[in-house]
Amino acid sequence: MPEAAFEPQTDAPKMVARDVRVHYGTKLALKGIDLDIPTGQVTALIGPSGCGKSTFLRCLNRMNDTIVGARVTGSITLDGEAVYGPDGLDPVLLRMRVGIVFQKPNPFPKTIYDNVAFGPRIHSLFTDKAELDHMVETSLEKAGLWKEVKDRLHEMGTGLSGGQQQRLCIARAIAVNPEVILMDEPCSALDPIATGKIEELMGELCDNYTMVIVTHSMQQAARVSQQTAFFHLGELIEVGTTAQIFTAPSHQLTQGYITGRFG
Repeated sequence: MPEAAFEPQTDAPKMVARDVRVHYGTKLALKGIDLDIPTGQVTALIGPSGCGKSTFLRCLNRMNDTIVGARVTGSITLDGEAVYGPDGLDPVLLRMRVGIVFQKPNPFPKTIYDNVAFGPRIHSLFTDKAELDHMVETSLEKAGLWKEVKDRLHEMGTGLSGGQQQRLCIARAIAVNPEVILMDEPCSALDPIATGKIEELMGELCDNYTMVIVTHSMQQAARVSQQTAFFHLGELIEVGTTAQIFTAPSHQLTQGYITGRFG
């Protein structure tokens, strides 16, 4: 018998969302989302602007807690541990395990070295200077930036190019050894060459991390992800393997978005 073209996910999902609803004041922004985030894969969240994909992404590490008037209901688990509720994970510890990279590169106004070392210092992960140096180098290597900055570690991170700044932010995120990396439109402010480097990096990082990316570029979703979820007007319309979503979507709305009839 020929080998199956797609090997189904057998591991338990890294994160599980059930009936997740988000209110911003009186506005219902997410309407009961059920989604499993597979371990060791890239999940892409696609859909038109304002459909709720970034709102859902921020639920995964409780970034909506920082927004006045935001209220999240339903359940999200990380390796079976509750993210919300009275027995939920401490938000600071949760964000160590579930890091985030934002749309616009936002390095701290510190040196390249201090940007990467910031999280480990805050959480007292290293007491030995040599260990901290090694962690900074390793994180920059994983982010594909070490060769470009190894002689500039004590220059300001804000002096790097946009693409380099975004890779510095990725290095900063992985420096605390997270299990999940969230990326909210990580390439929208970058040129095509920098975008290509970030996409290549995503492919390498998913060997060690579970990743969730928000993108309005369907080409990017098709290139970098294994699972794709399509959002529309606060609802999760369809989720499946990326190949299935882009070649044989089961919902008319998904088909319409993929083919450019709206969005």
